[in-house]
Amino acid sequence: MAKRKEAHSSPENPKRPRHDELEDFDKDDDEDECTPFINNGTSALTSADVGIIESVQLKNFMCHSMLGPFKFGSNVNFVVGNNGSGKSAVLTALIVGLGGKAIATNRGSSLKGFVKDGQNSADISITLRNRGDDAYKASVYGDSIIVQQHISMDGSRSYKLKSAAGTVVSTKKEELVAVLDHFNIQVDNPVSVLTQEMSKQFLQSKNEGDKYKFFMKATQLEQMKEDYSYIMETKERTKDQISQGEERLAELKQQCLEKEERFQMIAGLSTMKNDLECLKREMAWAVVNEVEKQLNAVRDNVKIGEDRAAKLDRKMEEQQVKLNEIEKKYKDIQDKLEKISQETIARAPECMVLKEDVIAKKRVYSEAEVFYKCSVNEFKVLKKDNDQLCKKIEELKRSADQSLEPEQLERQNRISRLKERVKALQDQESSVNQEMEQFQQAIEKDQEEHGRIRTEELDVRHTLSYNQKHLKELKDSRTNRLRRFGPQIPALLEAIDEAYRRGQFTHKPIGPLGMCIHPRDPTLALAIESCLKGLLQAYCCHNHADEVVLQRLMGKFGLRGASRPQIIVSEFWHELYDVRHRAANHPEFPTVLTALEIDNAIVVNGLIDMRGIETVLLIKNNCVARAIMQSRKPPKNCREAFTAEGDQVFAERYYSSEYRRPRFLSKDLDSEISYLENEVENKKAQIVSFQQQLFALEKDVKRNEEFLRQCQLHCKELQMKIRKCISEIRELENIKVHPPVDIATLEDEAEENKIKIKIMAENLEQEKENVEHLRILQIEAENKYDAIKLKINQLSELTEPLKDELNLVDTEVDKQKRGKRNYEEKQKEHLATLNRKKRELDMKEKELEEKMSQARQICPERIEVQKSASILDREINRLRQKIRAEHASHGDREEIVRQYQEAKETYLDLDNKVKTLKRFIKLLEEIMTHRYKTYQQFRRCLTLRCKLYFDNLLSQRAYCGKMNFDHKNETLTISVQPGEGNRAAFNDMRALSGGERSFSTVCFILSLWSIAESPFRCLDEFDVYMDMVNRRIAMDMILKMADSQRFRQFILLTPQSMSSLPSSKLIRILRMSDPERGQMTLPFQPVTQEEEEN
Repeated sequence: MAKRKEAHSSPENPKRPRHDELEDFDKDDDEDECTPFINNGTSALTSADVGIIESVQLKNFMCHSMLGPFKFGSNVNFVVGNNGSGKSAVLTALIVGLGGKAIATNRGSSLKGFVKDGQNSADISITLRNRGDDAYKASVYGDSIIVQQHISMDGSRSYKLKSAAGTVVSTKKEELVAVLDHFNIQVDNPVSVLTQEMSKQFLQSKNEGDKYKFFMKATQLEQMKEDYSYIMETKERTKDQISQGEERLAELKQQCLEKEERFQMIAGLSTMKNDLECLKREMAWAVVNEVEKQLNAVRDNVKIGEDRAAKLDRKMEEQQVKLNEIEKKYKDIQDKLEKISQETIARAPECMVLKEDVIAKKRVYSEAEVFYKCSVNEFKVLKKDNDQLCKKIEELKRSADQSLEPEQLERQNRISRLKERVKALQDQESSVNQEMEQFQQAIEKDQEEHGRIRTEELDVRHTLSYNQKHLKELKDSRTNRLRRFGPQIPALLEAIDEAYRRGQFTHKPIGPLGMCIHPRDPTLALAIESCLKGLLQAYCCHNHADEVVLQRLMGKFGLRGASRPQIIVSEFWHELYDVRHRAANHPEFPTVLTALEIDNAIVVNGLIDMRGIETVLLIKNNCVARAIMQSRKPPKNCREAFTAEGDQVFAERYYSSEYRRPRFLSKDLDSEISYLENEVENKKAQIVSFQQQLFALEKDVKRNEEFLRQCQLHCKELQMKIRKCISEIRELENIKVHPPVDIATLEDEAEENKIKIKIMAENLEQEKENVEHLRILQIEAENKYDAIKLKINQLSELTEPLKDELNLVDTEVDKQKRGKRNYEEKQKEHLATLNRKKRELDMKEKELEEKMSQARQICPERIEVQKSASILDREINRLRQKIRAEHASHGDREEIVRQYQEAKETYLDLDNKVKTLKRFIKLLEEIMTHRYKTYQQFRRCLTLRCKLYFDNLLSQRAYCGKMNFDHKNETLTISVQPGEGNRAAFNDMRALSGGERSFSTVCFILSLWSIAESPFRCLDEFDVYMDMVNRRIAMDMILKMADSQRFRQFILLTPQSMSSLPSSKLIRILRMSDPERGQMTLPFQPVTQEEEEN
């Protein structure tokens, strides 16, 4: 028979299977061992209550997608099926599912090898019976304990222990170990789970010591031996401790005698020590007196501070009232401006509609005017043709030459008409060309306007994006002002602090510089920002090495290239530069240097070096700045000046600022946020307006392009007509015979022309009236548009004085806020001082309590002390010197007494410990002698029982066998002789055939089963190499043992059909179906013997 894949699983699994032991005795009936299972009716049909396996279910385990659930019976269970059906997978799952390691199964070195290929995990579910009086936590788990194990692809696994109701009780492995211990289940015991591979490994092993170890492990004698060895090692260590204790005891006894001798020789110093105690009591209360004096002084200072704090509170309330009034005024002006702005915005759509109406009416008027002009030109051409025709008729009538034939005259008239027609067509072509030029100009004008508006829209969008970014930074800076300089700046400064703590900087960099400066006058904030620009975001470094470290840190936060702040490298100098000889000086206007409050001299020196702030004046008014800087004699040492609006003024040129509001130095954050929010809304409205204008222009361009195309087609038609007339004229002129002219025909044609002229004249009059009407409508639309535009301009003019007033009120608000902040800072400083004094008062009170507590401990009743603490301290020191002098000659009595007591206690304690350990060792030797004898007796008993069972089981097949145990050398020799041969000529089991060796294996396993305890036994392919006779005999022996051990469960795996088994309720056959292609679940069902035979 071919060897199956599952045949290599090993029962030595470090996770112990759970055995529920209900009976602790084995039955050995020599006469009945060969009797079939069904004939033994002496045993009661009872079953085990705890520890046996009720069911097993596998998912994605090994090569199987789904196996089970397998419902096992309480006594004998046969799992039958062909190779690959999953029998050994069930056995392997029992080992792994009950906590065994992968290596113990002989099927891999890692649990991840059990996960089916292509799947992420595998699951094992094992149900153990938990009934009766010996149930484990019956109130928690109920009648069953469900052990679920989840194995991941990485080789990790997790447990879930559930009750019979499916409730998760625990997910810890310790709980599983406790359950296994309670049921006496050991998955590493071959008696519990034994595979064919494990049986071959020990029975055919050349090393007889391995067989002995197998026997010891199966009977748990190995564990008893290890426990005995551990106890003996502990006993030897304890003896070593006793020896060391006895040596130490002799030393302590000598020390104790020396201390006792000194104790007998010392004299008392009672008087001086009593005096010293009296002085100590007085000293304790003298210290209390001094602390009370200090406490009273601190209380007086706290009372004065609280009065001043109340006064500052009143001043702050008054300042707050003023601030509220001026802020209300500011809000009212702002509301007026907002109202005007809203009205202006509200009128903007109407203005846009009127503007579009004007454009539409202009377009209609222009079209009507062009059509009217074309009609006038056609009327003139027709009238001119008619006049020429009449003139020719008159000439023909007056002509004396009547010899021309009518046909010739007609041809000449035709040529004349064609020429006049050509001229008329050419005039029309010229008119159409003029119209095309007008439409082309209109298109170019609209496209130019479209490009201009598009540029303005892009500028407004850029400004909107900048304002939105600035607005976000301002809102973020409410909680952290550093965010004004960029969202990553707080994190950068933390990184700088961390790097400085690690010693990466020589000196900690300073920056951003905008955080280190504060304008004295808030109205000059924009001027200062326009002057310093990027320096507000710059950093100062002591040397280039610090610069490199700072650049690296900036790079980590995305500050690279143009976005990286400027780094000023200059050796830190903590004294201000003396710039008096080169600084600008003006009696009315400050320089940037004097307009700033800067506490750090390094920052001041850096700005002087980089920007020369001592030479830049700040002049609020633009006109005054021009007058001062562009006069013949500008201020001395002044290179330039900046206005309050941020404009830059030089001696010969003037640059307007691109900024309207300060970004970094503004103190009124709420006002800046409100202003930017309004700006954002205005920009959005402008973008909407621009988009509407662009849409109207694009519509006009498309319409004019359509008119231009129509004119171009008309022009081509006229050119074709002109070429056709010219060709006809040439043909007529080339005819030599000219027929006489028919004057009557010409007169009829002249009459028709008169009718056409009359009709066209009437049409021209109507078109003229229509053009005039359209002109009037255009004028009316323009008047309406001008009126609404004038109203919007008037509203804009109203905002100017309000803005000026708002600026004045804003200045007053800043002034009041500064006053309030001044009081708040004073109050904060004063409260800090007051709190320090209060803490000092609390400390003094605690100190007084401590001193009084200490004094009461020394002297419970308070003593009136006249002397100061310093005087008492000197007296105490003098008395102590006298006592020390006495001690120098005799020694310290208390120290000697203490040393004597300690030496005596140490000696007695160690003596007691040594005696206790000796008694313990004596008792331990007696116990271990008795237990070792019991162990040897128990081992002899198990050995004898194993030999007897093995020999008795072999005799069922007329085999002879012998088991030789050498406990001294720890070896086990097994020999088997099949048939009735010479019993002295025993063969090694490796010389047996496959069936004989399998039968011998069964006998050996049954022998071990008879002497070892386990709630269930698993045996894999026990009959694989047996012939039918040996298989039947081995089967009868197994069934007989199972019948005698109803309280144990037997799980037997075999590829045989088991069709010859007797019918019994205690036998359950679990048939595994062959796996089919694409099949995800291997179905199986328990069958009885009758179903098997059918």
